[in-house]
Amino acid sequence: MIGHLLLLKRVKELSPNTPTKSSIMVGLGETKEELLETMDDLLAHDVDIMTIGQYLQPTKKHIRVERYYRPEEFAELKEIALAKGFRHCEAGPLVRSSYHADEQVSESTRRRHEELEAEKKLS
Repeated sequence: MIGHLLLLKRVKELSPNTPTKSSIMVGLGETKEELLETMDDLLAHDVDIMTIGQYLQPTKKHIRVERYYRPEEFAELKEIALAKGFRHCEAGPLVRSSYHADEQVSESTRRRHEELEAEKKLS
């Protein structure tokens, strides 16, 4: 994951206004603490958008699902992500990284613009 984080950070250094995005698949035995730590790591590398989806075992040859998350757990993770500072988060059992991508970028860009305007007013 370190390479992934460094790449996302580098994108922000080269183009600060370009929204960056990462995704997490849950249900593979991770703890809530690990999810929160991952969110913190992503924010520390200036990631704007996050998606959280349920891992679904594609075939019997693939890793088994350890646990299925309930809808209210996805709602809680989304709430936490937004409270931590992500500009946009989608979370749900069928959410994938491309889930409503155009809306995610639009929302993130709008929030970034609002933040910049608020900073200008404070200056």
